[in-house]
Amino acid sequence: MSKETVERENWLRALPFIGLHLACLGVLWVGVSWFAVAVAVALYALRMFAITGFYHRYFSHKAFRTSRPVQFIFAVLGASSVQRGPLWWAAHHRHHHRASDTPEDPHSPKQHGFWYSHMGWFLTRGAFRTNLDAVKDLARFPELRLLDRFDLLVPVLLAAALFLLGSWLETAAPALETNGPQLLVWGFFVSTVVLFHVTVTINSFAHRFGTRRFATRDDSRNNWFLALLTFGEGWHNNHHHYPGSARQGFRWWEYDVTYYGLRLLGALRLVWDLKPVPDAFRQPPTGAT
Repeated sequence: MSKETVERENWLRALPFIGLHLACLGVLWVGVSWFAVAVAVALYALRMFAITGFYHRYFSHKAFRTSRPVQFIFAVLGASSVQRGPLWWAAHHRHHHRASDTPEDPHSPKQHGFWYSHMGWFLTRGAFRTNLDAVKDLARFPELRLLDRFDLLVPVLLAAALFLLGSWLETAAPALETNGPQLLVWGFFVSTVVLFHVTVTINSFAHRFGTRRFATRDDSRNNWFLALLTFGEGWHNNHHHYPGSARQGFRWWEYDVTYYGLRLLGALRLVWDLKPVPDAFRQPPTGAT
């Protein structure tokens, strides 16, 4: 086993992550309003798309092309998710595909157990490092390197903006029944924690529960429920069968919200050259489902 996969959690560096979860208990004090919940849901959706569409399908797999400004905008949105910078995310994900479900895979439930694959690996000393050799194509952009180096800056700015917005709305629009602390807790802490745990279900649940259409060399599975929550990432066996496609739902009924969003951006000419699934890769061997 590699050194990275056997390391224990680095609890000192994990303190902000732990604090993020504990802050969700603030809902007991700040209460709830429809507006705060709506902001939380909207930020979940926007940042989920940034993670699935850009951190994953673009930065990790180059499944389409875009301009440098659009690349940076979605890198910032992804960074606001508290899932570290785009270079870190892409480097770790590319390693996952090279070593999926082997002892070298840092988040394989088969090798390291469910909870370690779900979040324990994320908190180890080795997991904090970015292997720039794995992302030389991306590391040439200084703005992406800056986001990676100061990965907590964007989340802190988002949290501050939500607090200031809520404080202003408390007097400017009292009918919304929100305030700074409430919008901070719901819009940032609750939304971010839910977003994180839903994202990493693809590491843990999607390698344990679901169906296998393709006989890949790992344990990846298709899971319709996870596909709902993750905007299409739950078609994980499809993805491991052909990682280079911008679309993970191979069949018409396999909903892929991220792909629909990318098609919309394509119609607006913000992205282009979305890589399709070749016909030869769509069908499993005879007898498979």
